[in-house]
Amino acid sequence: MALIAGDDAPTVTARNQDGEEVVLEFDHPTVLYFYPRDETPGCTTEATQFQRELETYHEAGVDVYGVSTDDVDSHQSFCESEGLEFDLLADPDAELAEAFDVEVRNGATARTTFFIGDGEVKAAYEDIDPDGHARQVLLDALEDGRVTLPE
Repeated sequence: MALIAGDDAPTVTARNQDGEEVVLEFDHPTVLYFYPRDETPGCTTEATQFQRELETYHEAGVDVYGVSTDDVDSHQSFCESEGLEFDLLADPDAELAEAFDVEVRNGATARTTFFIGDGEVKAAYEDIDPDGHARQVLLDALEDGRVTLPE
Protein backbone atom coordinates (compact mmCIF):
# COMPACT_ATOMS: atom_id res chain seq x y z
CA MET A 1 0.00 0.00 0.00
CA ALA A 2 1.27 3.46 -0.93
CA LEU A 3 2.14 6.13 1.61
CA ILE A 4 -0.91 7.83 3.12
CA ALA A 5 -1.74 11.27 4.49
CA GLY A 6 0.38 11.99 7.54
CA ASP A 7 3.36 9.89 6.41
CA ASP A 8 6.74 11.59 6.04
CA ALA A 9 7.71 12.13 2.42
CA PRO A 10 11.14 10.76 1.56
CA THR A 11 13.71 12.99 -0.11
CA VAL A 12 14.24 11.58 -3.60
CA THR A 13 16.54 12.19 -6.54
CA ALA A 14 15.89 11.36 -10.19
CA ARG A 15 16.72 12.57 -13.68
CA ASN A 16 14.18 14.63 -15.58
CA GLN A 17 13.41 14.56 -19.31
CA ASP A 18 16.51 16.69 -19.99
CA GLY A 19 18.79 14.31 -18.07
CA GLU A 20 19.21 16.82 -15.23
CA GLU A 21 19.30 15.55 -11.67
CA VAL A 22 16.31 16.75 -9.65
CA VAL A 23 16.29 16.52 -5.85
CA LEU A 24 12.86 16.71 -4.24
CA GLU A 25 12.78 17.51 -0.55
CA PHE A 26 9.07 18.40 -0.51
CA ASP A 27 9.39 21.44 1.73
CA HIS A 28 6.71 23.30 -0.25
CA PRO A 29 3.48 22.12 -1.92
CA THR A 30 4.14 19.50 -4.59
CA VAL A 31 2.08 17.09 -6.65
CA LEU A 32 3.98 13.91 -7.46
CA TYR A 33 2.01 11.64 -9.73
CA PHE A 34 3.07 8.16 -10.80
CA TYR A 35 1.77 6.83 -14.11
CA PRO A 36 2.37 3.59 -16.03
CA ARG A 37 3.82 4.54 -19.44
CA ASP A 38 4.62 7.47 -21.72
CA GLU A 39 2.54 7.91 -24.87
CA THR A 40 -0.33 5.62 -23.78
CA PRO A 41 -3.91 6.92 -23.92
CA GLY A 42 -4.64 7.23 -20.19
CA CYS A 43 -1.22 8.60 -19.37
CA THR A 44 -1.45 11.13 -22.18
CA THR A 45 -4.85 12.27 -20.91
CA GLU A 46 -3.50 12.67 -17.39
CA ALA A 47 -0.33 14.49 -18.47
CA THR A 48 -2.08 16.91 -20.81
CA GLN A 49 -4.65 17.72 -18.14
CA PHE A 50 -1.91 18.46 -15.61
CA GLN A 51 -0.38 20.69 -18.29
CA ARG A 52 -3.74 22.44 -18.80
CA GLU A 53 -3.98 23.12 -15.04
CA LEU A 54 -0.27 23.95 -14.62
CA GLU A 55 -0.66 27.74 -14.55
CA THR A 56 -3.26 27.47 -11.78
CA TYR A 57 -1.08 25.03 -9.84
CA HIS A 58 1.80 27.50 -10.10
CA GLU A 59 -0.44 30.42 -9.04
CA ALA A 60 -1.25 28.38 -5.93
CA GLY A 61 2.47 27.77 -5.33
CA VAL A 62 2.38 24.07 -6.24
CA ASP A 63 5.04 22.21 -8.24
CA VAL A 64 4.00 19.27 -10.42
CA TYR A 65 6.13 16.23 -11.29
CA GLY A 66 5.20 13.08 -13.19
CA VAL A 67 7.04 9.81 -12.57
CA SER A 68 7.17 6.56 -14.50
CA THR A 69 9.63 3.74 -15.05
CA ASP A 70 10.28 5.03 -18.58
CA ASP A 71 13.76 6.39 -19.29
CA VAL A 72 14.93 9.97 -19.88
CA ASP A 73 14.73 9.67 -23.68
CA SER A 74 11.14 8.42 -23.54
CA HIS A 75 10.20 11.28 -21.20
CA GLN A 76 11.85 13.82 -23.47
CA SER A 77 9.91 12.54 -26.47
CA PHE A 78 6.65 12.54 -24.47
CA CYS A 79 7.22 16.13 -23.27
CA GLU A 80 7.95 17.29 -26.80
CA SER A 81 5.00 15.51 -28.41
CA GLU A 82 2.48 16.73 -25.79
CA GLY A 83 3.96 20.17 -25.01
CA LEU A 84 4.54 19.33 -21.34
CA GLU A 85 6.21 22.13 -19.37
CA PHE A 86 6.68 20.27 -16.09
CA ASP A 87 9.32 17.69 -15.23
CA LEU A 88 8.82 14.00 -15.85
CA LEU A 89 11.15 11.99 -13.64
CA ALA A 90 12.71 8.80 -14.92
CA ASP A 91 12.47 5.89 -12.47
CA PRO A 92 13.73 2.91 -14.51
CA ASP A 93 14.78 0.97 -11.41
CA ALA A 94 11.55 1.85 -9.56
CA GLU A 95 13.49 3.49 -6.71
CA LEU A 96 11.03 6.37 -6.36
CA ALA A 97 8.12 3.96 -6.58
CA GLU A 98 9.67 1.92 -3.78
CA ALA A 99 10.30 5.02 -1.66
CA PHE A 100 6.59 5.89 -1.89
CA ASP A 101 5.42 2.26 -1.70
CA VAL A 102 3.80 2.54 -5.13
CA GLU A 103 2.99 -0.82 -6.65
CA VAL A 104 4.92 -1.80 -9.78
CA ARG A 105 3.12 -4.20 -12.11
CA ASN A 106 4.93 -5.69 -15.10
CA GLY A 107 7.60 -2.99 -14.87
CA ALA A 108 5.09 -0.10 -14.76
CA THR A 109 3.98 1.92 -11.76
CA ALA A 110 0.38 1.88 -10.63
CA ARG A 111 -1.39 5.19 -11.19
CA THR A 112 -0.90 6.93 -7.83
CA THR A 113 -0.76 10.62 -6.89
CA PHE A 114 0.58 12.36 -3.80
CA PHE A 115 0.02 15.92 -2.64
CA ILE A 116 2.99 16.74 -0.44
CA GLY A 117 3.97 19.77 1.63
CA ASP A 118 6.21 20.53 4.59
CA GLY A 119 7.87 17.14 4.13
CA GLU A 120 4.62 15.25 4.66
CA VAL A 121 2.08 13.50 2.49
CA LYS A 122 -1.06 15.62 2.75
CA ALA A 123 -3.22 13.48 0.42
CA ALA A 124 -2.82 10.28 -1.58
CA TYR A 125 -4.87 9.00 -4.50
CA GLU A 126 -4.79 5.42 -5.81
CA ASP A 127 -6.57 3.57 -8.62
CA ILE A 128 -7.70 6.82 -10.19
CA ASP A 129 -9.37 7.69 -13.45
CA PRO A 130 -6.87 9.89 -15.32
CA ASP A 131 -9.62 11.98 -16.92
CA GLY A 132 -10.34 14.90 -14.59
CA HIS A 133 -7.77 13.86 -12.00
CA ALA A 134 -5.49 16.90 -12.36
CA ARG A 135 -8.35 19.29 -11.68
CA GLN A 136 -9.68 17.17 -8.77
CA VAL A 137 -6.31 17.15 -6.99
CA LEU A 138 -6.14 20.95 -7.32
CA LEU A 139 -9.74 21.46 -6.15
CA ASP A 140 -9.17 19.18 -3.15
CA ALA A 141 -6.05 21.14 -2.15
CA LEU A 142 -7.92 24.44 -2.43
CA GLU A 143 -10.98 23.13 -0.58
CA ASP A 144 -8.88 21.67 2.24
CA GLY A 145 -6.94 24.93 2.59
CA ARG A 146 -3.59 23.31 1.76
CA VAL A 147 -3.08 26.05 -0.82
CA THR A 148 -4.83 29.24 -1.90
CA LEU A 149 -5.04 31.25 -5.07
CA PRO A 150 -4.11 34.92 -5.10
CA GLU A 151 -7.09 37.29 -5.17
